[in-house]
Amino acid sequence: MAEVATNGSEVLAAPAAVPVPAVFTGLKVQVTVPAGRAEEAVAFYKAAFAAEVSRSTHPKRKGDGEEAALLCAELKVGAATLLVCDQAGDDVPAVGKEGAAASGLVLRLETDDANAAAAQAATAGGALQGEVTEDGCGLGATLVDPFGVTWVLASSTSAKKCA
Repeated sequence: MAEVATNGSEVLAAPAAVPVPAVFTGLKVQVTVPAGRAEEAVAFYKAAFAAEVSRSTHPKRKGDGEEAALLCAELKVGAATLLVCDQAGDDVPAVGKEGAAASGLVLRLETDDANAAAAQAATAGGALQGEVTEDGCGLGATLVDPFGVTWVLASSTSAKKCA
């Protein structure tokens, strides 16, 4: 019901503010590993999948020797970005023995050659879960990395792309 002004006319309430939708500019997958294992994780991910772009260190924690401990490294995997971070507190849980797949998270990495990608990742220390197989979408392999993260390495062998 509208208010009535002192001169007798109705005073209408101001319309409710319309929320401005958030604009997202990208998505970066972050893998948080148990404290003190970030350097090891970065070495694996670089050997298996990626090139390192940048790193940030923790100013108060020391790693091996006198260097500051690695906090996060940003790796480029194709057109995507993977952040590999050391668990610095209890605010973000690290991947555990049950791995990311236990929560339903599986990372799918598209490649032109699933066989070569699987061999490279296995050589770097990943554990292939079976053989490289073909389905209606192309070739694929499942790999669990040393930190419990499950990866599907996939390549299309036909013009049909699967979602």
